[in-house]
Amino acid sequence: MDSRAFSLDKIEHQQALSLPICIDLDGTLIKTDILYELANQFLFQDPLAIFKLAFWLTKGKSVLKDRLSHKVELDIRTLPYNQSLLKWLEYRRAEGVTLVLVTASPSRIAKRIAQHLHFDEVYGSDKNCNLRGKVKKDFLVEKYGSRGFSYIGDSFVDVPVFQSAAHSLIVSSNPNKFKMLDNILFVFDPEKTSFFKGLFLALRPHQWVKNGLLFIPLFTAHAYGSVDAVFSTTIGCFSFSLVASSVYLLNDLLDLPNDRLHRTKKNRSLASGNLSILVAWLLYPALLLTGFGSGYWFLNIRFGSVLLLYYVITLFYSLQLKKIAIVDVFILAALYTIRIIAGAVAIEVPLSFWLLLFSVFFFVSLAFVKRFTEIDTLDESKVLRGRGYTKDDRELVSSFGISSGYLAVLVLALYTQDQAIFRLYQTPELVWLSCPLLFYWISRVWLLVHRAEMPDDPIVFAIKDKVSWGVACLFILIFLGARVNWFN
Repeated sequence: MDSRAFSLDKIEHQQALSLPICIDLDGTLIKTDILYELANQFLFQDPLAIFKLAFWLTKGKSVLKDRLSHKVELDIRTLPYNQSLLKWLEYRRAEGVTLVLVTASPSRIAKRIAQHLHFDEVYGSDKNCNLRGKVKKDFLVEKYGSRGFSYIGDSFVDVPVFQSAAHSLIVSSNPNKFKMLDNILFVFDPEKTSFFKGLFLALRPHQWVKNGLLFIPLFTAHAYGSVDAVFSTTIGCFSFSLVASSVYLLNDLLDLPNDRLHRTKKNRSLASGNLSILVAWLLYPALLLTGFGSGYWFLNIRFGSVLLLYYVITLFYSLQLKKIAIVDVFILAALYTIRIIAGAVAIEVPLSFWLLLFSVFFFVSLAFVKRFTEIDTLDESKVLRGRGYTKDDRELVSSFGISSGYLAVLVLALYTQDQAIFRLYQTPELVWLSCPLLFYWISRVWLLVHRAEMPDDPIVFAIKDKVSWGVACLFILIFLGARVNWFN
């Protein structure tokens, strides 16, 4: 809370706080919008229901809110509340002040929230009345009288309410937009990051490093000296990054209730209320179209087809497949492998059987790392919400992951005896050194996993881990060194 307060003397201050305090909900008490929350869950329950939404909206916004409130059960306990405001209200309640929740959100939802937070009174919208702006002002003046209440809100639409209140308490990072008010008592911190920071984090640019896998065929085919090949791969990486960010937004919209129960995912932009659900709904199709457009325009239809395959699999994964144990891991590994396939298609080089086989086992191992860390942090419920695992699966998942990682090492060792390696490298014997190096890295990763020193995403871990960077550099040096004939 920011107590930028004010020209009131002590007596006036006490009088102001003795009046009923009316609190808005959307953007004030919570950092999200109930209407968007309801519509989001409703659409994922039945994607074709968008036609119902449009029909209800033609009857008025109040009807839309009322219908949605009867179709969706929100978990009001996990909504992103403004904690500093809640704490301030607790002090006021202890002083005997009447707390009133008054909101344009559906009355049915508002009553549940008021009961959860122990408010004294609650008033919300119904199918006949949208309690917002001038309508809210008239309602409160009729009930408490002009200047007979204090009002806490964030919306410029509620300026008539602020002007009719004895004192205004603003929730805003930019209170100057309310400079026309002469009765401001407090300015509360909205506890939200800036729009651009919330958007940036929601796009998960740190995950774009995974699309660097498109460059692997460029290096394994020794085509990195070609400007056209480098350009094509870069465009492919850009296209995948846009489509991936679109998928991340869609997945976060779908997983919103589950993310708010997760120890770290609850801090994501959408789950925490730092990015509007409406913005995410508008942005994810725009990113998707831009990604596909750039892929088809600059590259070729085969690349576009691989990108479409990636999106379709990701979409099915987000909607259903991630809930099926083991299958979810194979899908994650397949999505990594598809990136490698896309890199080969972008520069039109043949795919290596050994590379694909290696990538499958290697990425299955990393996918199991991700699931193990999530299982390892389960609470007493012993069920990984939104996934097909329980606490009892912990050691079995570990066994699967370690075995897959060591199979990747075996595939790499067998590759060193393939005839193709003698055509690509002058000193193929050096490639053998990559096997113990990979064996060490996989063993270390799983050791850290069992020590609970691994974050949810092993790729993110590898980006930040100095040892992983050292191993990667040695890998590159080994394969570059193998191109040189050291014995002649």
